[in-house]
Amino acid sequence: MRKEAVKFANKDKSLFFPVLRERIDSHFKESQLPKQGDHRLVWKGIFMLALLLIPYGLIVSNQFSAWTSLLFAVLMGFGISGVGMSVMHDANHGSFSSVSWINSFFSACLYLLGGNVLNWKIQHNTLHHTYTNIHDVDEDITGKFLLRLSQGDKLRKMHRYQHVYAFLLYGLMTISFFVKDFRQAYKYNHSSGKLVKPFTKQDVNVLVASKLFYVLFIAVVPLTVTDFTFGQWLLGFLAMHFTAGVVLSTIFQLAHVVEGAEQPLPDTNGVVSSAWAIHQLQTTANFSCPRLLSWFIGGLDFQIEHHLFPNISHIHYRTLSPIVQRTAEEYGIVYNNKESFPEALNSHVRMLKALGN
Repeated sequence: MRKEAVKFANKDKSLFFPVLRERIDSHFKESQLPKQGDHRLVWKGIFMLALLLIPYGLIVSNQFSAWTSLLFAVLMGFGISGVGMSVMHDANHGSFSSVSWINSFFSACLYLLGGNVLNWKIQHNTLHHTYTNIHDVDEDITGKFLLRLSQGDKLRKMHRYQHVYAFLLYGLMTISFFVKDFRQAYKYNHSSGKLVKPFTKQDVNVLVASKLFYVLFIAVVPLTVTDFTFGQWLLGFLAMHFTAGVVLSTIFQLAHVVEGAEQPLPDTNGVVSSAWAIHQLQTTANFSCPRLLSWFIGGLDFQIEHHLFPNISHIHYRTLSPIVQRTAEEYGIVYNNKESFPEALNSHVRMLKALGN
């Protein structure tokens, strides 16, 4: 992590963001809608949790064959993805509900996925959303070793083929939580730049307790109450996490590691030349996709709107998108939107090739 603090240009001299923010506020005032989620998001949260927990219940009922249970494990993988993108994501941004305890409750769903809430908020809310696509600060693109997602990372010979093997590695995203969370906690506590606050003793206790809970939930209970062998359980466990990892990683990568999404470098004083809001448009991309897919992935096809207004629920992004695009074009700022999911995916593969050579 960078030793010096990263700063953005002090003012938006174009007045783009003040004008945009006023238009967004006017939209909500005229529509008389809350910026957070409503009953639609609560029902969506219940559905996504059911997609995770009902297959789990069917597996531990011990009434189905190993192959049928393997299918249930894959369904759990999609459940993990749905909970992560449509429920936990909004809740940890405080946009799931206007009621704080509801946000806290649904943000804790991350423990069911094997993750840690505080680590997520540091890596995602603080580092990724503030310092998007900045090398050595945004951990989403930095320091992957087997993958070169940042122009600042060292180029290795194997990266020439990363567009071939990348999606296999994406399948490891959620399974890596168990080790990654401990490594990150140590890293944040020993960060010389102090961009984030260190973990308290209570935070460490929660981290350890949540991992023990996950082991009990995902391994001890199924192995105790079913007739499955350890090998059968392991196959289901890997299938579940691989499914979740591929879906989650792919959707996240299509926002920032695609053509047109810049990776600006701060100057020698650690200052990025653009104002924060303009930086978000320069480093982020949207992609068009069918409404059902957009619903399932929690509106993450509208990443530009999400990065500009992370405290607004994703259920509003489709309506806000024309306002953001029109305002960006008025101020001469590129609104990077891929016309389809396949186009965005191809753009990501081309970026992997470019970064690997």
